[in-house]
Amino acid sequence: MADSEKDPLTYKEAGVDIDAGNKAVRLIAPLAQSTFDSKVLSDIGAFSGLYSLTSLDYKDPVLVSSTDGVGTKLRVAILADRHNTVGIDLVAMSVNDILAQGARPLFFLDYLAMGVVVPEKVASLVSGVVNGCRQAGCALLGGETAEMPGFYPKEDYDLAGFAVGIVERESIIDGSNIALGHEIIGIPSSGLHSNGYSLVRRIIFDELGLSVDSPLLDSTVGEILLTPTRIYAAPVLAALKRYPISGIVHVTGGGLLENIPRVLPVGCRATLRSDRWQPHPIFEFLAKAGRLGPEELYRTFNMGLGLLLMVPPNVTDLVIGILEDFGEEPTVVGRIEQQVGKQKVVIT
Repeated sequence: MADSEKDPLTYKEAGVDIDAGNKAVRLIAPLAQSTFDSKVLSDIGAFSGLYSLTSLDYKDPVLVSSTDGVGTKLRVAILADRHNTVGIDLVAMSVNDILAQGARPLFFLDYLAMGVVVPEKVASLVSGVVNGCRQAGCALLGGETAEMPGFYPKEDYDLAGFAVGIVERESIIDGSNIALGHEIIGIPSSGLHSNGYSLVRRIIFDELGLSVDSPLLDSTVGEILLTPTRIYAAPVLAALKRYPISGIVHVTGGGLLENIPRVLPVGCRATLRSDRWQPHPIFEFLAKAGRLGPEELYRTFNMGLGLLLMVPPNVTDLVIGILEDFGEEPTVVGRIEQQVGKQKVVIT
């Protein structure tokens, strides 16, 4: 048969199903709309998202933004065929970052790229993003779902997004107000959060040969590894309204050793006492199974502390009280001291 006599090609035959994409939009639209308030001026399906700032009572507002992904934790979700929690991780990674500047989250946008669009899987993924936005008190303003056959394998996907928040210029937290004698309040993590998973997967799946269904720490590998990242917006914003907080550290990739120095002024170091908090048992398990030394642990994982607050000692108990009112279990884990040598973080 001559080429001119062949049946016409279609986008669907090339691997992109527009109808499936439209069905996914219909499924996720009410989920996203559930996060809207009067400041959202657009709807799902518009070319861009519109958000009004006029009703916000700020004198000298500064917009704060952050972008991130979930990382290779997604591989665990794909192996477990459980997709409704990694969206929480996605929101948490960006929202906690802008919170570290003292900003209140306003809205979030997500980007989902996958080999094949399965509308129900898309809806499950977005339900996690919506859950995260509700926890953060922000709107899921919009997003994008891209079907990319030949680029991603059929079952694979990637998830990324960014958050935008707002803060008064005079209230920006950048660590410049941290001083000697300030105390460090640690707020617990839920476990691994969303960092270090390339090492985690190497230990658990490659070295130990476990599967997502294997028993682990009175649970299963899948349950432990897919525990969502905690979102700290509500309690920390409440504390910020009433008391001075000189520094905030979101403990992500790089762990305690790499993230704390990002906010410390010249001449200051953070001294932490590891007996002041109790890490999740997964960290001890990984340390033994992977033969990991202390430096590797503390520069890869959060080691049980998801967020750190640096505060003047006269408000420490007051800040802790507010955090406890929100159900947190904060504790003083260290203090700011004079730097000696090159070390910016000392863990005793």
